[in-house]
Parts: sequence; structure tokens; C-alpha cells
Amino acid sequence: MIVCKSPDEIGRLRAANQLVAEVLCKLQAMVAPGVTTHDLDGLAEASIREFGAVPAFKGYHGYPATLCASVNDAVVHGIPSDDALKDGDIISIDMGVVLDDYYGDSALTVRVGKVSDQAARLMAVTRDALEHAIAQVQVGGWVSDLGHAIQRHVEAHGFSVVREFVGHGIGTQLHEEPQIPNYGEPGRGARLREGMVLAIEPMVNAGRPGVRVLDDGWTAVTLDGGLSAHFEHSVAVTASGPEVLSRRQDEMVVDLDDCVPPATAQLREDLDGRSRQGRGVRA
Repeated sequence: MIVCKSPDEIGRLRAANQLVAEVLCKLQAMVAPGVTTHDLDGLAEASIREFGAVPAFKGYHGYPATLCASVNDAVVHGIPSDDALKDGDIISIDMGVVLDDYYGDSALTVRVGKVSDQAARLMAVTRDALEHAIAQVQVGGWVSDLGHAIQRHVEAHGFSVVREFVGHGIGTQLHEEPQIPNYGEPGRGARLREGMVLAIEPMVNAGRPGVRVLDDGWTAVTLDGGLSAHFEHSVAVTASGPEVLSRRQDEMVVDLDDCVPPATAQLREDLDGRSRQGRGVRA
């Protein structure tokens, strides 16, 4: 069942997600060669508890850490370790909190030192795909419009969308309905209604879309060993359009016209002109 939130509940979700945003800014600034993902995890947990909140992921179905820290070919759910980050790595940092009984959830991918052109482009395309999806968060739209926007943008740049993991609703539970695949045809699934809050999270591979889970039972990696990037925001559906509850203060909002190459400049017009999928594991 999809639960639409009241203005008061959205205010509580906004507070939780702004805490996530603030801590992610700290973690992003800490990322550097020689830092371990265990170091990042320690800072994250201390910062969350300092604000009177609780890490949302730690202990969730037995997950052992505060962060999901996924490096290079790790797609999602990477368990923090004592392995040091190296120049040229990319790392997805995914974090959730519980504050006053409401959840916050957001993720970003960060470069470590100087990265390859492919890595930089993968990160930019994944970030821009998230913004394309956010633009589709309009009352009366469809859940599948979001995944369609992501898939069209990602594949236009020669990358691929992970199918096994999906976005989700969020509220007093970390994972609520609806599931939000990052692919598919528009105009399908549930209608978007005022008060819905959605955690939208494209996971994009540089190579083929296939993934596998390592023996630790959590870390998902690309089948072909290629790089993967992941960005996520929690977004409220309002009468005036999307409200990004987890937007970071240091975050540049992308102009969608600027991030679409000439060959796919028709994308927004095609999506806007539509009348407004498989089920995966919520990431």
C-alpha cells in the first residue's frame, strides 16, 4: 500500500533527509587517497548520533555498518573495510538515518583524486539521470515515468541501467511502496499523488547491466568488472512539483537542457508530450 504523507510528516522527512545531506557533505570532503571506507563509516555514525538520530542501515536485516560504501565495480551495498581508497577510484556513499521515527536516505558517487574520463562521464550521466527522473515527479504522472527518463538518458550516453535493484517509497519505514525501477515504458504503475515520498536512485554501469552478489551476502558488483555509479535523492510529490528533501547545500542543480547531448535533445520534449516493469530488490 502506498502511504501519502501529511505536511507535518513531510516536514519530519525533510529534517531526516537534511541530516543525511549534511553528513554526506562531510563524508564527501573526507574522501581522499589513503582514507578507508571504515574511516568514512566511523565519521558517519558519530555524526548521526551527535544529532540524536540513529543509523538506518546498521542492523537492517543484519547489515553490519552505517554506510554502504561501494568502490569502482561495486554497484551497491558495499560493506566498509580497512582497504584504503586509491587515486582514480570512485566510491558510492549511500546513507540513511532515523530521526524522530522518520527515515532519510540519499547517496552520491565521489571521485578519489584524479579519475579517468570514463569514470567522470559515468558519474555525470548518472547524476543527470537522477535529475531527469526528479523532473518527472508531478501530481498525475506515473511511477514508470521516472525509470523511463533514467533509462533514456543513460542509454543515450552508451551506459546501462542495473535491473536487479530499484528505488522505493520512504517514510516511517526505510523501504515502502512503490518500487521504482530505473527502466521501462512511461505511463505505467501507480499514479503519482500529492504526499508521496520517493527515494529515486539510478544505478548505472559503464559496461553491461548484469550484477552479482559477493559471498558476504551484501556487496553487488558488475558482472563484467566495469565501473558503476549511484546517486539517490528522497523526493516529495507536491502540488507545485518535486521537492528534493535530501538536496545538499553544496550541490549544483543541473540544467536538463545543458546535460543532454544534441543527439538526444528531443528527450525532454518526448517525455513531456506523453500522456502521463519488473520488480527488483529495493536498494
